[in-house]
Amino acid sequence: MTYEQHTLPNGIRIVHVPNASPVCYCGLVVGAGSRDENADEYGMAHFIEHTIFKGTHRRRAFQIISRLDEVGGELNAYTTKEETCIHAAFLAQHFDRAADIIADMVFNPAFPEKELAKEREVIADEIASYSDTPSELIFDQFEEMIFASPVLGHNILGTTDSLPTLTAHGARQFMARCYNTDQMVFAVLGPMTWDKVLRTAEKHFGQIAANPRQYTRPAAGQYRRDQRQTQRDTNQAHVMLGNVGPDNHSADRLPMFLLSNIVGGPCMNSRLSLALRERNGIAYNVEAEYTPMTDTGLFTIYFGTDATNVSRSLRIVGRELQRLATDGLADAQLARAKRQYEGQLLMSADDGEARMIAAARSVLLFGQADDLQTSAQLISQITADDLRRVAQTVFNPDAMSTLVFK
Repeated sequence: MTYEQHTLPNGIRIVHVPNASPVCYCGLVVGAGSRDENADEYGMAHFIEHTIFKGTHRRRAFQIISRLDEVGGELNAYTTKEETCIHAAFLAQHFDRAADIIADMVFNPAFPEKELAKEREVIADEIASYSDTPSELIFDQFEEMIFASPVLGHNILGTTDSLPTLTAHGARQFMARCYNTDQMVFAVLGPMTWDKVLRTAEKHFGQIAANPRQYTRPAAGQYRRDQRQTQRDTNQAHVMLGNVGPDNHSADRLPMFLLSNIVGGPCMNSRLSLALRERNGIAYNVEAEYTPMTDTGLFTIYFGTDATNVSRSLRIVGRELQRLATDGLADAQLARAKRQYEGQLLMSADDGEARMIAAARSVLLFGQADDLQTSAQLISQITADDLRRVAQTVFNPDAMSTLVFK
């Protein structure tokens, strides 16, 4: 698959992922997230993601949400620590409509105060929902615990105390500083020609004034190993352990992805699923996740178990990690692990939205769209020594942190 790319004079990059389906996807990925917030702006990136839906100088809130809904499409957005994405799903004949609404929301927001007041309440409910869901809350609290600097440690959603301080003026300031045109990628997946993608992108994004990034993103800060247990009124214990890992530009990034999949990927035959669920029957859900970022990465393992089984479960997890760090994988095991992960990568190509966003993020981070075939080929080149070296660092028991809700 050949992805086509172009950079507009203002710095916004365009990428097209050809696809024959009449169901299309497009999105604008912006390299601005919660880590770009100043201390008095916590929650602002997420607040903006919500409030750009609440009106522009051309449209009211209802007109925004109806623009694609009325033709059977979808409009959505998300915020992470390092990016914000506004994306759409639609039929091919509505491509111009989708590009227009995304451009209008991002570059022409009105931030009407009446709508902002309502949305603060919505976000407050979202924060409360996370607080009521230990299996989600533990991820945020784990990050707050291990990052000594609040740059990455503070919650993406903000807090109920910070919400009242988030204003239209503050949102405009944040966007002027962080929504930089050289940190934006507009990606399209669909059957439209490259010429049509370019003409549509130039029509809706080409007249935006250049706004290159002028500031240096704050450093992640030092990792702080910690072991904590928190009392919560839950029917089971929730456990998270982890360590920092390779960043986005490390040669160990792909070996770490493969290791994470071996340890606790989505398949039922992952090491920890077999050890905790199949052999011992002490956990229903267990998962490992690796998230690389600009200057650091995070590897975590989450599982839920009966409170009486926490210590036993942690010993089993520790034993499995130590085996990977010490013994590594035999040739046959490594070959199976690669086949499994390569298959997952290529099967993910059926998810058009995921492919579109992956292409945009790849251009934002590395300057070129990630071809899944290329990724699979790079995975095939990983050696047992690569995995053992990374495992010895990331799975080091003296460096792992643990948080337990019990």
